[in-house]
Amino acid sequence: MTANHTYLIMDTQNHALANGELASPPGDSPMRLTVLDNKVDDVMAHEVIVLFSSSSQEPPIQCRILRQRGDVILAEKIATLDPEVRRNLRVPVKFNTFLYPVSTSLWNGRVPVQSVDLSCGGIAFYSDFYLELHEEAEIVVTPTEEPVILHCEVLRRQELQNRFMYATKFVDMCEDEEVVVREAVFSLQLQSRDAQD
Repeated sequence: MTANHTYLIMDTQNHALANGELASPPGDSPMRLTVLDNKVDDVMAHEVIVLFSSSSQEPPIQCRILRQRGDVILAEKIATLDPEVRRNLRVPVKFNTFLYPVSTSLWNGRVPVQSVDLSCGGIAFYSDFYLELHEEAEIVVTPTEEPVILHCEVLRRQELQNRFMYATKFVDMCEDEEVVVREAVFSLQLQSRDAQD
């Protein structure tokens, strides 16, 4: 199976259910999906599911489950969703990391930060350091298979008692970086779901 035929299967509330692989030729309708890791019962508890492809070229799709045989489900496409849904899929994750300046004219060195959540489109974090809105920096994202340094832009700043919380968006990402972050987000979604079970 190629990577672009792997999916994160979610419910309609964007809660991760399982990973799946396409078991029928691309474009077939209805589509056959093999549900991985013995999670077919979790998927079958829902009538409607959302499939997020590991390929950024394929938008998320909403499907109705028709039937099941073993770990394979038959699903009929209901609608194609806005690709922005994928970028906004956020997962809470806490890790300590560092922020680096893009331009040393503003500040030098590195700044310690603690992540709040991660999405395919950005990261939120706490820091004692003051950053301007729309300021750009580089952040080391570690819950990926290999740590990756990503360029980000500050969208929102919230002043708390003794620190700031920032919401940022990733900018100028290459396809490889998008894939690494997307896989990390999908994996973290499933881990957080398994931890709640």
